[in-house]
Amino acid sequence: MTEHNAKNKRGGQLTAAKKFGISQITIASWLKKSGGKTTGKTAVKATKKTAAKSASKVVSNTGSMQKKLNTLLSLGKEIEKLERDLNTKRAQFNTIKASL
Repeated sequence: MTEHNAKNKRGGQLTAAKKFGISQITIASWLKKSGGKTTGKTAVKATKKTAAKSASKVVSNTGSMQKKLNTLLSLGKEIEKLERDLNTKRAQFNTIKASL
């Protein structure tokens, strides 16, 4: 299946997230907002449309495009770290709660 996906330039939200340096949550949110499916060609089209709209908004604002992209990448990495930390804290919370 992995070979088939790679051959056909597919891979789902995880692959797209890694390729573009954004969170899977962002991709899922884009798909949800666009009314697109979460899998298949429709999802790819919906994600591309939403990404294009987002990119055009960035271009229309003042400032350097490269600087904005770097900031976006940095914020995305920070969010992912915070999400991992939050998941760790939730697991600790649930463990302690279960022991009560």
